[in-house]
Amino acid sequence: MRLNTAGAERDDAMPVTDDGVEILPVHECWDLLRGLTLGRLVTHADGQPDIFPVNYVVQRRTVLFRTAEGTKLISAAINNRVLFEVDDHNVAGAWSVIIRGIARSLRTTEEIEEAERAQVLPWTRSEKTHYVRIVPESVTGRRFRFGSPAG
Repeated sequence: MRLNTAGAERDDAMPVTDDGVEILPVHECWDLLRGLTLGRLVTHADGQPDIFPVNYVVQRRTVLFRTAEGTKLISAAINNRVLFEVDDHNVAGAWSVIIRGIARSLRTTEEIEEAERAQVLPWTRSEKTHYVRIVPESVTGRRFRFGSPAG
């Protein structure tokens, strides 16, 4: 299966704004995503938004996570248009990356074998037998500098 991530490939860097916000190029967003393992999946079903912490890996410029039967899986199936957010901070600043994309449950033997090679290890004891891949339509990121404005 060939993934269409054309809309998520723009790699334009933008300068830091006067308020200390830097728009990150797409390649840097992916580098930051690869460096962490916990993100937030945002779904919308039955008129209600939901947010779920999930551990994940990046595989071929997609986000892959495992889940059990339940709300995450059902929400992503009802409306597969999702957001995925990852962020981090230190004393000097913070960053945030948001993926807007399509969530798909993996079903074929080939898809599942590829997902298993990524070694998405669950954090909890519950059995997480379903793999979900988020194929991005857009990837955006921002870096924030803490501190008083210059001047």
